[in-house]
Amino acid sequence: MKFNLDGLDVYFPYDRIYLEQFEYMRSLKQTLDAGGHCLLEMPTGTGKTVCLLSLITSYQMANPNDCGKLVYCTRTVPEMNSVMEELGVVLGYRAEMLRLERESTATAEAAMIVSDVPTSGDGIDATTSNDATQQQQQRQRRQPKKRKRVYGPKTKTNKLGPSTDECGAGGNGALALCLSSRRNMCIHEGVLRESDREGVDAACRSMTAPWALERAKKMRERGQGAGRQQQPPQQQQQSSSSGGVQSDQQQQQQQQSFGGTCTYFDGFREAGEATSMPSGVYDLEELKKWGSAKGWCPYYLTRQAINHASVLVFNYQYMLDPKVAKMVSKELESESVIVFDEAHNIDSVCIEAAVEGSGTRHAEPGEAFGGDQQGKASDGARLQAEYQSLVNGLVDQGLLDAHPNEVGLASNILSPDVVAESVPGNIRRAEHFVAFMKKIVEHLKARLRTVSGPTGGVTSETPLAFLHRMITTTSLEAKPLKFAHSRLSSLLRTLQVPNLDDFNALTDVADFASLVATYSEGLPRFAIIMEAAVGGTPNPGIQLACLDSSLAIAPLFKRFGSVIITSGTLSPIDLYPKLLQFEPCISASFNMSTFRPCIHPLVITRGSDQLPVSTKFNDRGDMGVVRNYGTMMVELCSTIPDGVVAFFTSYSYMESIVSEWDGMGIMRQLTKSKLVFIETKDVVETTMALDNFRRACDSGRGAVFLSVARGKVSEGINFDRHYGRAVIMFGVPFQYTLSHILRARLEYLQTQYQIREQDFLNFDALRQASQCVGRVIRSKIDYGLMIFADARYNRHDKRSKLPKWILQFLGDGQLNLSTDTAIGQVKHFLRIMAQPVDQESLKQVLLTVEEVRGMVRCEDDAPAATVVS
Repeated sequence: MKFNLDGLDVYFPYDRIYLEQFEYMRSLKQTLDAGGHCLLEMPTGTGKTVCLLSLITSYQMANPNDCGKLVYCTRTVPEMNSVMEELGVVLGYRAEMLRLERESTATAEAAMIVSDVPTSGDGIDATTSNDATQQQQQRQRRQPKKRKRVYGPKTKTNKLGPSTDECGAGGNGALALCLSSRRNMCIHEGVLRESDREGVDAACRSMTAPWALERAKKMRERGQGAGRQQQPPQQQQQSSSSGGVQSDQQQQQQQQSFGGTCTYFDGFREAGEATSMPSGVYDLEELKKWGSAKGWCPYYLTRQAINHASVLVFNYQYMLDPKVAKMVSKELESESVIVFDEAHNIDSVCIEAAVEGSGTRHAEPGEAFGGDQQGKASDGARLQAEYQSLVNGLVDQGLLDAHPNEVGLASNILSPDVVAESVPGNIRRAEHFVAFMKKIVEHLKARLRTVSGPTGGVTSETPLAFLHRMITTTSLEAKPLKFAHSRLSSLLRTLQVPNLDDFNALTDVADFASLVATYSEGLPRFAIIMEAAVGGTPNPGIQLACLDSSLAIAPLFKRFGSVIITSGTLSPIDLYPKLLQFEPCISASFNMSTFRPCIHPLVITRGSDQLPVSTKFNDRGDMGVVRNYGTMMVELCSTIPDGVVAFFTSYSYMESIVSEWDGMGIMRQLTKSKLVFIETKDVVETTMALDNFRRACDSGRGAVFLSVARGKVSEGINFDRHYGRAVIMFGVPFQYTLSHILRARLEYLQTQYQIREQDFLNFDALRQASQCVGRVIRSKIDYGLMIFADARYNRHDKRSKLPKWILQFLGDGQLNLSTDTAIGQVKHFLRIMAQPVDQESLKQVLLTVEEVRGMVRCEDDAPAATVVS
């Protein structure tokens, strides 16, 4: 349908619309008009993505000078491809509508011309005129039928790839691109043989780095390897110098093993300005197909075409991570609209983007630069040229920013905080800088020895205290420390190091030193935690933890006019402005319009023996609680058909309770009704388990999937239809409160933002629980059970933080239930939902275009979205 929303023609690719979709798009329109930011919570499975794409792309077309690119940020590659597919539907529908409008206009003009022509005396009789009029009327009657072809979720107009419409994609020549890592976009067969992302990056860099291209050019000029494109490396063998600086002979031998340059990258470079992309919607597969047909590298082609695209879709890190953002999104215009979808964990993502850690394994610069004297003889000319460049200043020479092809050399420091000065004289020469880095590492080793010693323990310091102690002990200055990472990046580029992964440890140390020196002054936004054991290993380590989640996203709020943060589980929504330090112009949470109670939340507080059930630390080991949970699982799985998903609070708790259930014989009883699959920390194992889980559900055998809150399954996997008829949340997924990093952040939030510790912990736990149970529903005709199995959910301070669209289905009769009572409600709910869908009732919650237009005319009488202050 096409309707006018507050003066904006919106092209929505379905013939009906939900009320919450209309209110959601109205809030988006008001945000864009105000040029501000917003927080919007939209019920799961109600078409949030198509609303975002329809409204913003329509706004772009209506305001080409005031609205820039649409930058749509997702979390995973499947979500990215889903967005591109939906965008193809939206733009395909708009192109079809505009074509019909053009035809209608041409028909009307032709009718006017025919009506002005005399019916006699000029060789045209009345019969001819009537025939023309009848033909025009027939074309007009056929037009609505053409429009109906594009109604519906998946039509022929959602074709991805280059547009076949004469006016381009969307009817106005739109170009939509998605960007991912080299591993997901590379089409070079040799590079794709690498098993991990680091190997793919190293293989690609060995054939596309400036020094590699220059060396290949010289080899061709000498007739060595002319007309020959070799394969990239399989696995680089470390020399006796263990990653030291290599001589020319070593690098030539390694280049031979790495092969020449990439044919696709060479074709991309040779095409130059001709590497423009036609209008269309390109997902990852279409980009690889287009690049392969043209002989151009899809990754670099997309990087170049970003400036010409009207819609960009990529991962959060391309906007939030300073390393990647400097390479990809730095040239986006300030009028761009930034959308963070599924952004319930955006504060955690922002913290991860600014976190850097170092441990004993990172502190070995002697090995990293062991071959320095040998390499110095062959690389002397390059080092001397670099020294002269540094004397003239990093900024003037353009060495402060990493080469666009070398994202691994970028720093975590935000661009506004980079010191725009020349590199200090005491680290300009390579040998002086190596000695400088050795001092830093020796100091870190000494600090770690004090932590791991008999009198050691966990130590937490502010960056200022840590820096003061480092300066006092090593006699180093603070200013050179700020340049440590930039100077190391320049050195590695000068030495033409092919595999930067060999220097990851040293890069981490340099980045750590730069961050500490840069953010030591003013408000302590970082905490330095030194522990005797890190990450479950006995090795001591130093962790630089970011405490302020607004640090990474603050530049986006300042730079771009509109940043939209949306998800199905943002409640309690009023805490995000405090955490991210911004003022949204609209903060709204919407209810779900439905023709039947398609979700049925239950709060089970007691087992069949009336004993309370909870995963509180003091109760989780109680055998009565473990037995009640097991009995609950068996009875639910024997009652609920098809797929059931159960979430636990942690991997350790899931492993312990499954072990106890096995000893009690509960697992044997469970397998009588359903097959059991378990999520593990191994990605491959979990993927296989999910595939077999779906096969068991498809075959009618039924299955139960045991998973963990905050895991991969809870974030990116949907259990719609028969794959998830029920989700069971065992316990409240609080964070590990004894974590020293968490304690430091809680103290920071209390001191700086007056957010109480318990408020934040409840907020974080309930949004994770909501995200888990939200996996069960993906559309209005879908249905499922949401079972909260913990007595604490019965408390008002817990359940009130659930999203409004869940609370609207949670009545008093569904609280404080025992297992037996809950089973009765489960049977009643499933019996009702098993009836065929009443299509007439479904249409009652769907608005037609006439009803939408009536709501626009009577805006004051329309139900308003709930605004959360």
